Amino acid sequence: MKYTYYGQSCFLIEAAGKKLLFDPFITPNPLAKNINVKAIEADYILVSHGHGDHVADLVELAKQTGATVIAIPEVIGWVQKQGIDQVHPMNFGKFTFDWGAVRMVPATHSAGLPDGSYGGNPAGYVLELEGKSIYFAGDTGLTIEMKVLADLYNLDYAILPIGGNYTMDVDDALIATKYLECNNVIGVHYNTFPVIEIDTNIAADKFKRENKVLLLPEIGETITL
Repeated sequence: MKYTYYGQSCFLIEAAGKKLLFDPFITPNPLAKNINVKAIEADYILVSHGHGDHVADLVELAKQTGATVIAIPEVIGWVQKQGIDQVHPMNFGKFTFDWGAVRMVPATHSAGLPDGSYGGNPAGYVLELEGKSIYFAGDTGLTIEMKVLADLYNLDYAILPIGGNYTMDVDDALIATKYLECNNVIGVHYNTFPVIEIDTNIAADKFKRENKVLLLPEIGETITL
């Protein structure tokens, strides 16, 4: 299983013969200026919520790749108005595809759409792929509901926001690992804007002191999970 980071909360997971792209926000991100969006391939695009820093490239990439968009119904409605008909609306629950299972779970955040319309509820996802369970929190603050996921899954990785201000910061993410009972974290949603800039060395040291792993791939870097 491969994980490629494209900046902010955008990443690609390659597993079970499929390419799953999450929260595409690349072209407006100066930190991702070296990413060739035209070269990105995807079979599915999973969207956590409708804020611009999660959907800026959604329509373009959905048209370019022919991917099926997975999102809360309100986001799907917005996507369909822009000519995208390969969609799979979900709400908080689980669906099993032929390549793996996806559970949509709540996130604590706001969720308007770029045109100012109602964006439904923000969400995260738990993926069951190739014998592994991976949690992507989306944009969220620390919430006690994360403890439920430890009852449902033995999580191998948690992809958590760590930039603070709009979401959890590093310290909150460490608490989340205890709720989730997951020691391996991939950090997202940091350094893109001044208010979410962090010292990555300090962040990694905090995780190390708690005997946990914080992975922070460079933008464009691919790692094996």
